[in-house]
Order: sequence, then C-alpha cells, then structure tokens
Amino acid sequence: MTIPPETGTVESPNTDAIAVNVKKNHAADGRPRDNNDPRHKQHRGNQPRRDRRDVHGWVVLDKPIGMTSTQAVAVAKRLFQAKRAGHAGTLDPLASGGLPIALGEATKTVPFVMDGRKRYRFTVAWGAERDTDDTEGRVVQTSEKRSDVTAIRALLPQFTGRIEQTPPRYSAIKIQGERAYDLARDGEVVELQPRPVEIHELTLVDQPDADHSVFEAECGKGTYVRALARDMGRLLGCYGHISALRRTLVGPFTENDMIPLEQLEALCNRAASGEGSLADALLPVETALDDIPALAVTRADAARLHRGQAVLLRGRDAPQSSGTVYVTVAGRLLALAEIGNGELIPKRVFNLTGLTASSGRNERD
Repeated sequence: MTIPPETGTVESPNTDAIAVNVKKNHAADGRPRDNNDPRHKQHRGNQPRRDRRDVHGWVVLDKPIGMTSTQAVAVAKRLFQAKRAGHAGTLDPLASGGLPIALGEATKTVPFVMDGRKRYRFTVAWGAERDTDDTEGRVVQTSEKRSDVTAIRALLPQFTGRIEQTPPRYSAIKIQGERAYDLARDGEVVELQPRPVEIHELTLVDQPDADHSVFEAECGKGTYVRALARDMGRLLGCYGHISALRRTLVGPFTENDMIPLEQLEALCNRAASGEGSLADALLPVETALDDIPALAVTRADAARLHRGQAVLLRGRDAPQSSGTVYVTVAGRLLALAEIGNGELIPKRVFNLTGLTASSGRNERD
C-alpha cells in the first residue's frame, strides 16, 4: 500500500550505500569493495593514452547500479579527455542517482558541494541485520517480528535532528591510518565511535509489504543511510538492512541536472563526430557556489586578484558584510575570496581557459 507523505525530520545520509553482486566489484573473500578501495583498479593494458585537455565544469551523472564512483569518474574523464576530475561524495555500487563529477577548475569547488545537504530514497528490508548493513553482507541477526506503519512512524522522530550515529564497520573512516572496511575484511574487530550527524527530514513513503519499507531522507554531511537502517531495525526489534538506495539531491544538484551514462556517452560520441558540443553536457563551475554571494569587480581589480593581491573595497557600493564570496568580472567567474577589514582577499583563483559550459547552461532549468 502507498502511504501518503508525512514530514519527519532526518538529516544527511552519507552515500555509502551498497555493494553490487558483480565479481569485479568484490574482494577475494566475496565482500564488496568500497569505491575508494585502492585494490579496485581496472587495467588498461597497452592502450595508447589520448591527449588530455582543459575542461572545466560539472557533470551530474545518474550513476547506474553496479558502477563504483571511481569508475564513474574515470569514464567521465575519458569521455571528455579531461586533465583533472573528481567527485563530490561517494556513491557505492548498489546505489544509483546523482554523482556530481567535477572537471578541471570545478575540482576547486568540490568542498562546497560535499558540505551541502543530500537527499535519498531508500528501501529497508526487515528481518535480518547484515555485517555490511546492506544486501551484500553476512547475516548476523534475524527476527520474525515485523512492525506496522504506526510503529515505524512513531520511531522516526528519534532519528530526526542532530543525533549520535555509529558509522558502519564497512566504511572509509580511518582507524590509526587504516580504512575501517580494510580492517573489517581482514577479520579484525572494528570499533567505531558514535559521532554527531544531522538529519533534517525522514519520512516513511511506502510500505509495499511487511518485509519492506521505503523512506526518504534529507541529511547533512557524514550521515550513513546504512547505519540509519541498522539502528531503526534494532529499535523496532525486527532488524534491517538497506536493499535499495537512490540519491536524488547533492548540494545544489537535483534530479533535473542528472544525465544517464548512456546519454552522456551518446552526446560525447556525437561531439567527436562534429555533431553538437561537449559543452552542452556541462554545468558551469559556479553552479556549486549557489549558496555563496557573488561580487562583481572591475577589470583593474580583477587583474590584482588574479595575481593573488588583495583589493581595497571603498565607496558607497562597497559590501558591508564579511565572509566568503565568489568574484566575477564581466560575468565570468574569477576567484573565491574573503571580505574582511575593508579588503577583498583572493583564496582560490580560477583559470577557465579551455572547454567550459555552453552559455545556455548558465541558467538552471
């Protein structure tokens, strides 16, 4: 049955979702590899390397199930022949949805996306807790008990707002220099300490059967959805783990910004044959800075900032506030800077020479 929407309050699941049942994504012991697992590399053999070029902007990939975040970045980097690329928030193999990929100078704005809110739609399978807190792990607890909609909804306020959460044993958190997932795979006992996270909203949206519940959550940095499913199952007494996860929001990027892998490949192939432009697949670098005030400067001041020199702010139009701003000149992104003591001090200067987003993508649909 479908449950009418009801607002709760839960915060940021840290997409660390689930591993997929594909051999290349698993370690020798059969456990899923994390996206950051250094052992999980694809070999290119003796394929010649193509010349790389300067490409600047964001691609929000609608990541398919079965692909790691590292693989997705590698694909995007290859398609654009980009010199630099990175992603803003890991999305594990069994999860789908928004994976913002930064190309070129956009990599300088990754922290602003990482610190933003994230939204997920996920399914919890009741009746079993697994050591990875997802479908790929080993069952460690089972229960025949099941909870109804009323009991589940009554529980949600406990997971809303600022709460203490213990991360999954299979996570990328470091313990004395070692990743927790590596220690867990080696059979070591992993003891992670609870830490504060914030869940802005948590809502039960569907209960297709007694064994499964579908939730939507919006949360802040550092929240683990897998831990959320684990902890709800323990309190309900029926145990649970994540069986499906989709990310629908990352910072300023929504589902409207996502592009499926097949569509991205087709666009890049058309561009390579002279039909269309790769710029049509890019969002501007400054899209990641939606929550930061913009400040326009003259070309003379822009030249000083570009050399790393501070600019004195004076006159009646000088901003009275302080803090971080992104600076533009003639409508073009120039730098991230700090306003303080009447000065504009450059912190990160952008060099957008090369391929950038087409002018038609400078405004959000």
